Amino acid sequence: MKVTRVSAFEIYKALSAENPSQNQEKDAPNVKREENGLHVSKKSRRTKRKHNKIKVLKVLPKDVLSEMKSAKQEGVHKPNIGVKEVLNCSGTERTDGRHHKGKILKEKKAKVEQDAAETVTSLPTKLPGSAKPLVGPALETVFEELGKIQNSKERAAKLFQWFISPISAKKFFSEIWEKKPALIRRHNPDYYKGLFSTAEFDRILRDNDVQYGVNLDVTSYSNGERETHNPPGRALPFNVWDFYKNGCSLRMLNPQAFSVTVWNVLSILQEQFGSMAGANVYLTPADTQGFAPHYDDIEAFVVQLEGKKHWRVYNPRTKEEVLPQVSSPNFSQDEIGEPILEVVLEAGDLLYFPRGFIHQGDCLSDTHSLHITISSFQKNSWGDLLDKLLPAALQIAIEEDVEFRQGLPLDYLSYMGVQNSEKDDPRRTDFTEKLQGLIKKLAKFAPVDAAVDQKAKDFLHDCLPPVLTEEEKATSVFGVPTRWEDGDARDVAVQINGKTKIRLLRKGVARLCSEGEAVILYHTVENSRVYHKEEPKFFEVDPEHTDSVEFLIHSYPTYVTVESLPCEIPDDKISIAELLFEKGLLLTKNPLPSS
Repeated sequence: MKVTRVSAFEIYKALSAENPSQNQEKDAPNVKREENGLHVSKKSRRTKRKHNKIKVLKVLPKDVLSEMKSAKQEGVHKPNIGVKEVLNCSGTERTDGRHHKGKILKEKKAKVEQDAAETVTSLPTKLPGSAKPLVGPALETVFEELGKIQNSKERAAKLFQWFISPISAKKFFSEIWEKKPALIRRHNPDYYKGLFSTAEFDRILRDNDVQYGVNLDVTSYSNGERETHNPPGRALPFNVWDFYKNGCSLRMLNPQAFSVTVWNVLSILQEQFGSMAGANVYLTPADTQGFAPHYDDIEAFVVQLEGKKHWRVYNPRTKEEVLPQVSSPNFSQDEIGEPILEVVLEAGDLLYFPRGFIHQGDCLSDTHSLHITISSFQKNSWGDLLDKLLPAALQIAIEEDVEFRQGLPLDYLSYMGVQNSEKDDPRRTDFTEKLQGLIKKLAKFAPVDAAVDQKAKDFLHDCLPPVLTEEEKATSVFGVPTRWEDGDARDVAVQINGKTKIRLLRKGVARLCSEGEAVILYHTVENSRVYHKEEPKFFEVDPEHTDSVEFLIHSYPTYVTVESLPCEIPDDKISIAELLFEKGLLLTKNPLPSS
């Protein structure tokens, strides 16, 4: 007897109908969750199941989509389908009876251009302008070249330059970073080959314990409503690909936990930004959209890996939403105005937009899309530094200056506060001037270095552990030949002496911080590949070793001899070198001999 198979999607739909709360967003107001590899705040929002096959309304006119498709078939390349191009494609010059539509779009075009001139930021950068393929070294070759660079900061700069080529890093950070979107057309589908793929996506599902809501989100956006379809438990290929076949988008959170290549890229780039680099992978079926329009609180680099995706990017709606500290809720289409950039990304292309720029992406009808969003600079503003600095400054001021401990006026409640704000009372002026004077005075108590160290501690906790090259493994504790052999432990000690040449593993691998009477060394070597899965990693440094640790930090990337460490007692030089080596923080110039 033939048995009709019931798909996982149908089962989930039935369960959702019985328990509507199952399909609601799990995020309560101001609760943080992973987005683009980083934490973001999301508003809670009610979602409802609609129907089995999810359809997405076309944003581009059908005649434009048809024109794009036919152009591709004829070998004609349209390098940038943007707002102006879309409107021009449907202008009044057409002779197919759509003159009225063309007139409306022409008026719309004029309004878009007028609005763009009044926006809070300039129009996006589009590079390069020609259709000539941009050929660069393969990612495997890039990694080989990076392994030859001793300075990890220089490695990060070189990788980032490859990442955004042909635009220079200097131009990017001076003219684009935090200011406006940038589009880089490469016309080379293999430019990012090896970074991630749908085959890798499938392998991860098969070989790893991928959990819905933790490592994978199943989403859709249809008829203006964003939905999440995460059942409980492990995301097995049988169910995941059933969701995909029924029109759902798949978002893999923290792909660096499963992909060594993504881990390597992010662990290098985090030194370029001085801030955590995170990632999400998005796989979207043809003819669908997975997410509602929104903005994020991170700098986003959208790397198109396979297929194509139609993107629209919009300016921040107000000055208050420029470079926001938290992500937005989902927007409706009528809340966001007209896009300043509308483009179809193809494999090898890169789209950057700063935090606060609203964006949405949907797939065309002829192909799926796979892209990875690499992100950074969450909560890394002057305001975030002041958030750590000002409370500390105030506490010091209270302890050291009696003026901060003097009592408030006995009757200040009678003339200050909102209910008294309209009073014409000279005491209000005196009170305000006194308070402003104390605020100005507060600056001299500000422990700037200590506050920066607090930010550095957070950064080190956020960081991925370093990925070691074969040479680094051979000259670190990870390459010593200690083993069990012939019924005994062999080579359990190594020879470090005064002539041994050493240096830190990475420029940003560790940081000395003063906490009360103790000196603590925070580091990233033992961090997890999953964001904040482990507590911060640190150990206390003896006072007599502090100068030696600082010496190693400032000497990087130069190798120095153990005997050159600034300790008064020779044995202390050996002790601190052995400690740092055992913790995985040191490299030696040559592999150490076993004792």
